[in-house]
Amino acid sequence: SIAYGWRTLACEGPYFLKKNYRGRLNPVYPSSEVEILRSCGLLIFFFSPPFPLFAGASAQSRSLRTMSSLREPLGLLKALLARIPLILKTILLHGIQMSPVKGKQDMRTELTVAIIRSFMATKAPLGKTQKQGIRDPGVKGPMWVSKVTLPQPEVNVRDAVLRAIEDLKTGDETYDIPATAAVEAEWTGYRAGVGKKTPEPDLSEEEKYYKLREESPSDMTILYFHGGAYFLLDPCSHRVPVAHLSHLTGAPVFSVRYRLAPQNPFPAALVDALTAYLSLLHPPPGSLHKAVPASKIVFAGDSAGGNLSLVLLQTLLTLNRASGTIHFHGKDVPIELPAGVATISPWCDVTRSMPSNSSNAHLDYLGAPSAPSDDPAVKTPFTPLPFAPDDIWPASPPRADVYCNASMLSHPLVSPLAAPADLWKNAPPIWISTGEEGLTDEGLIIARRVYQAGIPVVAEMFEGMPHCHGIIMMDRPASHRFFEGFAGFCRDAVAGRVVSTGYLTWLGFKLQLTKEIPIEKACEISDEQVGAFMQRMAAWKLEGEIELQKQWRATARL
Repeated sequence: SIAYGWRTLACEGPYFLKKNYRGRLNPVYPSSEVEILRSCGLLIFFFSPPFPLFAGASAQSRSLRTMSSLREPLGLLKALLARIPLILKTILLHGIQMSPVKGKQDMRTELTVAIIRSFMATKAPLGKTQKQGIRDPGVKGPMWVSKVTLPQPEVNVRDAVLRAIEDLKTGDETYDIPATAAVEAEWTGYRAGVGKKTPEPDLSEEEKYYKLREESPSDMTILYFHGGAYFLLDPCSHRVPVAHLSHLTGAPVFSVRYRLAPQNPFPAALVDALTAYLSLLHPPPGSLHKAVPASKIVFAGDSAGGNLSLVLLQTLLTLNRASGTIHFHGKDVPIELPAGVATISPWCDVTRSMPSNSSNAHLDYLGAPSAPSDDPAVKTPFTPLPFAPDDIWPASPPRADVYCNASMLSHPLVSPLAAPADLWKNAPPIWISTGEEGLTDEGLIIARRVYQAGIPVVAEMFEGMPHCHGIIMMDRPASHRFFEGFAGFCRDAVAGRVVSTGYLTWLGFKLQLTKEIPIEKACEISDEQVGAFMQRMAAWKLEGEIELQKQWRATARL
């Protein structure tokens, strides 16, 4: 059992050259598991990067700092030895058909989920965790990466975001007003004919960009936002799946290094996202790229990046209803919508109040969130996020949430699940892919509302699969099917041929069964229940935030 467990973990996790379930060869990506561990310090890369991008702020941060020791072989060995009982228990229960995920996950998936989950139980200072997650492991293998910096725009871009926020407010929501800033990003594309360890050539960023464009001939551009709960990770952590997406579509991918919380809370990331989009449409002076028509751009992102894709779209829709232009680098430019939006396990409910957060917890590495008691007679005190304090967290004044003030949790530009169907009218086609995970409910409800708004929506759900399964287990049949759907939607969106069938595609365990379920029946939670769940959780967190700030002020007076 020990030998089998080690082979499963150490030998079957790579994401490089393998035949997929239809017999085709997938490209070779860098690099070996141990090399990835050394460069990134993330156990998740042991299975195949990038780090699974959640949603659950406390869980991710606790795991990343602990895993920083995995940069050395001794740290890796200690981590695995400490988890031998867990590995043996998982293998044993799976082998004797007594696993709680029986019939939904194979051995390797269950081990992957169990070990990732185990690392999420470790506390960590948030600042050190964040630094670990954005450390650049370098570029090698079959990918081109050209790093660019978009110049700081006028305040008009920020002010446009603020107008959209104000237009969608329903009460006394409060938020920080960010400055505009230069935005870093990476052009990423597929590089043919090289091995997984081939270093990137010694070329200027401009030369690398033109090499990338030679191998990415499509006139489509994918604007990609990484996940990481809005406070973790980076374009460098997503190069492998992003390069693979470029290979499948033939398109360059523009991956944005948006500002991270808690140092830059909402709406800083949204301002950066809008800056990046406008820069594609209207290149600032000195840009490497030529203007890309809106009809050739697809927004895409995983987890929090899926959230950012959707709220950027909502921002554009809101601004379109009020005014037609934004002043950008000296010109009034029109507000245009992209060809489509593609989301991977999108984090649509920052309150984390939907039932699937708990009901699917046994299948996912995302733990069930703390919540108030269902019994009105029982008062459940709010529990602050369990981070060891450092120079960036707790914030001053303290917040209940890393990303935003608690009063903003149910705002449509924070939690797109708060947007009713009518706010999605006139949107471009949207693609939503989810596993059977903590965030399943919110993804399916968004799909339902988009469909009810008359917008083409393509939705799929993979039975038994955890959060962002397609980009953390890239050599699995489910991931191959996921990427085929992802790339196919992007191509169809720019070609104007996305057709909404009104059905969710449900893909069974090991892809042995496929069912078509009416989108309006895919999640039985009513809109009224959704609103009640979100408001209850947001109110509980707001109450906790108020108490935290009272304690903070009392301490400050001492």
